[in-house]
Amino acid sequence: MSARITPVGAVARGAVAGLIGTLAMDVWLYAQYRRGHGTERFPEWEFSSDVTDWDNAPAPAQVGRRIVEGLFEVELPDSRAALTNNVMHWGYSVSAAVAYGMIAASLRKPRVGYGLIFGAGMWGASYAILTPMHLYKRITEYDAKTLGKDLAAHLVYGMATAAAFSLLISRRSSRR
Repeated sequence: MSARITPVGAVARGAVAGLIGTLAMDVWLYAQYRRGHGTERFPEWEFSSDVTDWDNAPAPAQVGRRIVEGLFEVELPDSRAALTNNVMHWGYSVSAAVAYGMIAASLRKPRVGYGLIFGAGMWGASYAILTPMHLYKRITEYDAKTLGKDLAAHLVYGMATAAAFSLLISRRSSRR
């Protein structure tokens, strides 16, 4: 049985685990980008330096734009597309990991393998949410290779998040 963790502890550890999981996913995606002959260095790639307008902005940026423009009734300029993309990408990933941390901390023994379920769930949720928003096509319209790469990235995220969370819990227990 794992040591009891407070709700605040679960949230904090989930957030840290989410940062680690997101970075792991992004490193994996960057490796795929470089294998495909991409030339940007990691910092430029990571911080969306090539996203200069809304027409070419990826789904996270588009979701963020809709939220900001809908809530505040302001039009975001093209110069905010890259920032919006990064805030949404990292914010969504970390907030999902906070939820994972709260659930995992309530289990008798959180297992790293649960990260596969978490990652696959995040992958499925992206199609369930972004398709009706017209930011993704229906899942059946993508080829298996594209879906496989996307799923693999989310599994990396899920496993890295779960592993980091488990380590953060075990470090806490070993200090007692």
